[in-house]
Amino acid sequence: MTTQYPQLHSSRARVWIPDAEEVWKSAELTKDFKNGDPSLQLMLEDGTSIEHKLDPKTKNLPYLRNPDILVGENDLTALSYLHEPAVLHNLKVRFIDSKLIYTYCGIVLVAINPYETLGIYGTDIINAYSGQNMGDMDPHIFAVAEEAYKQMARDERNQSIIVSGESGAGKTVSAKYAMRYFATVSGSTSEANVEQKVLASNPIMEAIGNAKTTRNDNSSRFGKYIEIGFDTRYRIIGANMRTYLLEKSRVVFQADEERNYHIFYQLCASSHLPEFNSLKLSSANDFLYTRQGRSPVIHGVDDTKELSTTRNAFTLLGINESYQMGLFQVLAAILHLGNVEIKDKDSDSSLIPPNNRHLTAFCELVGVTYQDMSQWLCHRKLKTATETYIKTLPRLQATNARDALAKHIYAKLFNWIVEHVNKALITNIKQHSFIGVLDIYGFETFEINSFEQFCINYANEKLQQQFNMHVFKLEQEEYMKEQIPWTLIDFYDNQPCINLIEAKMGILDLLDEECKMPKGSDDSWAQKLYNTHLKTCSLFEKPRMSNRAFIIQHFADKVEYQCEGFLEKNKDTVNEDQINVLKASKFDLLVELFQDEEKATSPTGQVPGTGGRTRLSIKPDKGRDKSSKEHKKTVGCQFRNSLQMLMDTLNATTPHYVRCIKPNDYKLAFSFDPKRAVQQLRACGVLETIRISAAGFPSRWTYQEFFSRYRVLMKQKDVLSDKKLTCRNVLEKLVQDQDKYQFGKTKIFFRAGQVAYLEKLRADKLRVACIRIQKTIRCWLARKRYLRKRSAAITIQRFTRGYQARCLAKFMRRTQAATIIQKYQRMYMERKRYRQKQAAALVMQTILRAYMARQKYQELLREHNAVIIQKRVRGWLARRWYKRCLVSLVYLQCCFRRMKARRELKKLKIEARSVEHFKKLNKGMENKIMQLQRRIDEQSKDNRSINEKLVSLETSSTAERERMRGELNRLRGVEEDAKNKGNQVTSLLEQLEKLKKELSSTQKEKKTIEDWAQTYRDEMEKVRRDPHPYLSTDLNEERSRYQNLLTEHLRLEEKYDDLKEAMVRNTCTYPVKTYERFTLFMNIIRHHFSDAQLQTRVCRFKKKLKGLLSLSSVERDVTRGMDTSLTLKLQKRLTELEQEKQSLRNELENREDQFQRARRQELESENKKLKHDLAEIRRSLLGNAATGAGAPGSPAYKVVLEQLNASCEELEVRKEEVLILRSQLVSQKEAMHHKVEEDFTRSVFSVSAAPDFHKLNEDGELWLVNQGLKETIRLLEHQLQTQRRGYDSEVESLRGELQNVKEENNRQQQLLAQNLQLPPEARIEASLQHEITRLTNENLDLMEQLEKQDRTIRKLKKQLKVYSKRIGEMGEGQTSPGQMVDEPIHPVNIPRREKDFQGMLEYKKEDELKLVKNLILELKPRGVAVNLIPGLPAYILFMCLRHADYVNDDQKVRTLLTSTINSIKKILKVYDFETVSFWLSNTCRFLHCLKQYSGDEAFMRHNTQRQNEHTLSNFDLAEYRQVISDLAIQIYQQLIKCMENILQPMIVSGMLEHETIQGVSGVKPTGLRKRTSSIADEGTYTLDSILRQLSAFHSTMCQHGTDPELIKQVVKQQFYIIGAVTLNNLLLRKDMCSWSKGMQIRYNVSQLEEWLRDKGLMICGAKETLEPLIQAAQLLQVKKKTDEDAEAICSMCLALTTAQIVKVLNLYTPVNEFEERVSVAFIRTIQTRLRDRCESPQLLMDTKMIYPVTFPFNPSSLALETIQIPSSLNLAFLTRV
Repeated sequence: MTTQYPQLHSSRARVWIPDAEEVWKSAELTKDFKNGDPSLQLMLEDGTSIEHKLDPKTKNLPYLRNPDILVGENDLTALSYLHEPAVLHNLKVRFIDSKLIYTYCGIVLVAINPYETLGIYGTDIINAYSGQNMGDMDPHIFAVAEEAYKQMARDERNQSIIVSGESGAGKTVSAKYAMRYFATVSGSTSEANVEQKVLASNPIMEAIGNAKTTRNDNSSRFGKYIEIGFDTRYRIIGANMRTYLLEKSRVVFQADEERNYHIFYQLCASSHLPEFNSLKLSSANDFLYTRQGRSPVIHGVDDTKELSTTRNAFTLLGINESYQMGLFQVLAAILHLGNVEIKDKDSDSSLIPPNNRHLTAFCELVGVTYQDMSQWLCHRKLKTATETYIKTLPRLQATNARDALAKHIYAKLFNWIVEHVNKALITNIKQHSFIGVLDIYGFETFEINSFEQFCINYANEKLQQQFNMHVFKLEQEEYMKEQIPWTLIDFYDNQPCINLIEAKMGILDLLDEECKMPKGSDDSWAQKLYNTHLKTCSLFEKPRMSNRAFIIQHFADKVEYQCEGFLEKNKDTVNEDQINVLKASKFDLLVELFQDEEKATSPTGQVPGTGGRTRLSIKPDKGRDKSSKEHKKTVGCQFRNSLQMLMDTLNATTPHYVRCIKPNDYKLAFSFDPKRAVQQLRACGVLETIRISAAGFPSRWTYQEFFSRYRVLMKQKDVLSDKKLTCRNVLEKLVQDQDKYQFGKTKIFFRAGQVAYLEKLRADKLRVACIRIQKTIRCWLARKRYLRKRSAAITIQRFTRGYQARCLAKFMRRTQAATIIQKYQRMYMERKRYRQKQAAALVMQTILRAYMARQKYQELLREHNAVIIQKRVRGWLARRWYKRCLVSLVYLQCCFRRMKARRELKKLKIEARSVEHFKKLNKGMENKIMQLQRRIDEQSKDNRSINEKLVSLETSSTAERERMRGELNRLRGVEEDAKNKGNQVTSLLEQLEKLKKELSSTQKEKKTIEDWAQTYRDEMEKVRRDPHPYLSTDLNEERSRYQNLLTEHLRLEEKYDDLKEAMVRNTCTYPVKTYERFTLFMNIIRHHFSDAQLQTRVCRFKKKLKGLLSLSSVERDVTRGMDTSLTLKLQKRLTELEQEKQSLRNELENREDQFQRARRQELESENKKLKHDLAEIRRSLLGNAATGAGAPGSPAYKVVLEQLNASCEELEVRKEEVLILRSQLVSQKEAMHHKVEEDFTRSVFSVSAAPDFHKLNEDGELWLVNQGLKETIRLLEHQLQTQRRGYDSEVESLRGELQNVKEENNRQQQLLAQNLQLPPEARIEASLQHEITRLTNENLDLMEQLEKQDRTIRKLKKQLKVYSKRIGEMGEGQTSPGQMVDEPIHPVNIPRREKDFQGMLEYKKEDELKLVKNLILELKPRGVAVNLIPGLPAYILFMCLRHADYVNDDQKVRTLLTSTINSIKKILKVYDFETVSFWLSNTCRFLHCLKQYSGDEAFMRHNTQRQNEHTLSNFDLAEYRQVISDLAIQIYQQLIKCMENILQPMIVSGMLEHETIQGVSGVKPTGLRKRTSSIADEGTYTLDSILRQLSAFHSTMCQHGTDPELIKQVVKQQFYIIGAVTLNNLLLRKDMCSWSKGMQIRYNVSQLEEWLRDKGLMICGAKETLEPLIQAAQLLQVKKKTDEDAEAICSMCLALTTAQIVKVLNLYTPVNEFEERVSVAFIRTIQTRLRDRCESPQLLMDTKMIYPVTFPFNPSSLALETIQIPSSLNLAFLTRV
């Protein structure tokens, strides 16, 4: 309570009153308080009225509440009223309403555990906090880590981060994030990735040192201090860990709902793994040491995966698999040891049953004998000065000895792991400084507090003392810095409590003394404590109802400690004989754990001995006693010494404090329990910090902040030019008491409550002004409303009278119209009745007449049919009688003729036997011989005619064969088409069946599909209207990927250069040569890819780039390697492969040309028919898209059915045609073949009828003729076979081509079938897409062919030019001597002829280095840019290159280009904006010159005739153009980085912090913010500074002659950086999220847009990059109350992500009391509406993102021959040609 400012306790003042449930409750005074009043009249927030009585002794008034604008501040010290309820309320508002878990309290960071995973620890957040001052951003653990890192680098002083808090408050997580921050921002110097090892130590230490408690699922049960070492460049080089007070008792005992250390459960969960079979583990419920807490599983944690993580961390730290299995073996042995059952033998002894399964497993795992271990688990040795006794142990003591052994083994294992982790983190590099992270237990108080809680609270007392002294020291330094009179502040000093614990005869001293007593006990020690401190120390108390407990008054609270177990835990005794058994183990790791075991394990003075007999005499060993005394330190003594070492370390460093708060005991996300929070705030020292600050001047304002905030309280005459004097004068008038404030050098210091008083005055002044404004506005509104009502009344009267007149006229018109309507209606009814009767009569007549006509027709039809039947029957009877007669006659004729033939035969037989017959035959023999001779001659003539016929027949057969072959091919195609159509018919029928089945489901989805189709149509319409954005998006993505590769290459080159410099510094042997770099790069490439793979990847990437860049008219050839020579080799090989491919393609085209012409017409007709059918189907389906369109009987079904029937009919017709043609072809072949054979046989038979050719023809002519015929026939057969083979080969080739056509046809049919299955809209779209794809492919093929032809033409032209020049030179060189004498004027013409080759510069090869040095390395950009033409170095280099091309010197061209590229890279290592901008402009100009004079027609359109004559003649430098384009991209990226480094410090100050519109932004108190700021005065940079810098950038690039399109891209990137950095800082600064700041941002953005408008850059896309920032500013200004407001926000903030919108709403803070905070319900409404958005969850924008750059071709109009080289460039060795 407070007695200050009773005048502030007036009516409507708000105060805090104590409450049993909420600790503090808010109330409002309903009546002014007057001195002497015994009570206050209050009203609670729920409307309840109460009377609050004051303490009659102290008369303290309730605490006053801070103004609402101060609630939710980042720093608690910024509050006007500094007291416990204000601190508690501020933390609660930030935690519950704003979801902010971090808050500053002076130098302390208060961290509240959210019990929920938050996305505020990513790499983007780390980058945002890196380099920032602690008060510039919202509170965060990263801000504390950055502050420590910055002070270490700036002050050359070691730092410490002290993280403390209760179990479950989040200490371990906070320490982990701090170490992650150091590992991210610093990196490591070695290749061992030390920062990863530092982070890898966390899962190991959590596994062996963390456990589940009732308060925390991952509670650290030990304290640790990690020193992270840094080198002189402040990069991580190593780390070292120290641990404190491991809770060993947890190994053998756990309370309910708690667990043992995680590692035990991880092993049990992984017991099924084969490598763990030897451990003989099972479920955690099977072991005593893991089942006592009855909670073996943690929700959401997979122990098997956690063990895998732990093992990976072990491996990363260098602990191999064998050691890991050894560790797991020891841990499994501990579990088995806990299950060893010890039974009573009698009252004083115990035993272990033989063959105990768990003891056997323990002995096997640790490598000891079963007998020894069972012996010493139930016995112990007692030693005197001369003898040794073996004593049996009762069961309880034996069990305790077993548990002590388990704890001792685990402690040794823990220390061994820590030691090896430290070894892995230590490096050989010398440590320059370090940052320590202390993760230690906070103040603890339980129902039963023992030795562990005593040590923990003792450590917290020491830390609290150090904290108080540091806070006091900082306050004193602040006052002295501001030259304010310093008065001592009384603060709580806990040195008496520390003396009570650690001083001579203190609690620890008495405890150690009692431990040395042979019969010391907890009771005797408690009595000593009572006797020593009960009357002498006020901080020590004795409980009323106990003689075995004591109470200590700590700084946080009173704690009662139970004395039971103090001595045992302090001694930490373990049976020495058990240790000796373990030392004799065969298990090497276990022996290593105990190799440094103390000689005396008990501090009682008993000397250990060995031997198995009951009684021994041993001489004392003085050296041994001395060694024992050195190792007799108790746990308390050891802890005190280690704590003192820790305090010495902390005192030698600059501390930073993180206090972790546990908001509730139930681990509920974002749930705040005020009682628990207050307990922890008192315990961790936060309230003590507040009290120290409140005792002095807690509120501190700079003069500028005070003037800006309280300008409304000043009159115009009070405002002076000196703001400091103005503030002094005004403050003296407002606050009469001079002690309430002090004036410092830069700040005004206020007592607690004064800021609230000033805020009250400011609010009253604003309220009065508001009332006056409201009065005036309401008067104006009332008069305006009256005038509007009067005018409305007159208007209503006028319209009413007019309405009545119109109503009368309307009534009269209606009366007349009704009469007319009645007349016509009656007429219509009569006419309708007459027409109905007439129609009925006509229908009856029609029906009757039709019936009579049908009857007549039937009768006539019957008569006609009867006549026909009679005619048919009579005809049939007549024909049957005629056939019978005819058969009888034929039979009679046959019989008669047979009889005559028999008679004739008989006569001939008789005649043949007579002699006369032979005589008649011999008479005509000579005539027959002559006739045969004549026949032979005739036969020869016939043979010649036959040969001629054969030739003609062969010709005709060939033609016929060709015709038949074509017909056969056509028929086969028809047959295949018929087969395909038959298959198509089958598939279509199946599809129809499927369509019928799916029709019902399709109808249900119709509405959804229609909506989707409409959306798709809109999108397609957009694409058709403007397809450029979609293509440009894909192109930009490809450019971005390619340029990212170049960026990575540049980074690797820089890293390589750094490594090379480091190697040169370290070895100093020889410089690394250029070819070594190339070899290194080639080895890297060969390591990843083979040569074939590399060429394949290059070709593939080149084709992809060609396809993309042809669409945007951007020329890019092929992605190239890291080195120029490698790129040229790859591209040369690529060109050769392309040429081979082109030759093969030409040959294929020639062969396919004939077939293409033959089948083109057929395919066109077939395609036309298919298109017609498809169009008809589409029209039918589109026209009948309603329900049932596909059902039987519908038009679509009929059309498909008609198509199927037509296809079936056509198939049958084609089959019949094929059969007919086949039969005709076979018959023609057989007839032809039969005819030839018959002719030949006839001729041969006629010749062979003679008995002997030699006898018939003595000269042998007939035989020769026969042989000639045989040869002729053989030759014809050979020719026929040859033609047949050719025909077969042609048939095979045609079959292959036919197969291709079939496949194409099948593919078309598949597409058709797929289209039929799609909906109508999708079917049209698919067909369009298919047609577009086909046309695109054809266009691409044609373009490739056209490009190849163009290249061939260009090459031929170049060769023609070269040959013509050479011919001309040869013609001139062959001039005769006589001609030269006769024409002496001829030599004078040589210079004139060289005028055609002007625009070139000649230099000697040895002058190349001088050229590069003077023109690139030593050139000053400022002078060139101001005095000379833009791009002059580029023109000079190109003119030199032209001359090298003219003389056809490829070596000179290559060396010049390589030297130029390497020199530009070298000069750009200096990050100077002017240099980078200058060489970007010249590199682009050089690239444009290479294109402009390359000879390509695409680049020569804008050239003059003279420029076209200057084209390169001998070399194609397309490959080098790509290399230079890549160099330009690297220069561009470096330029962006230079500008970013210049703009970065200006952006936040100019865009956010600077008050561009004076008086709009209200300044709020800042507490201790910016206490380490490196900026002298706030607001050094303004918006004008940013605009001036942008103008400087723009003017510099214009002076350098940078291309306008490139300037637009640079400006777009600059504006993106400005928008991204501003938005990121806005999202991380709560003090910037207000309505007034939104107005400031929008004004600043408008100024940037005005700058763009002035420079003519509005269309460059820079304005669009600011859209997220503009929408964030609008979000700060719009209304945020109703659902309509939420809908408006969702539709407005399209460029912001959901996380960004919610973050801005959570951070929104009112600056004035008239503003309102955003409710939690409204934020949830926004989240609900935006949850369907598909977007990245990333909160911050990527400030490192660089848009892909393009270099549009920009030809120069400058003629090369007009360029003059100034003498200032020192290029006199160049000769103009």
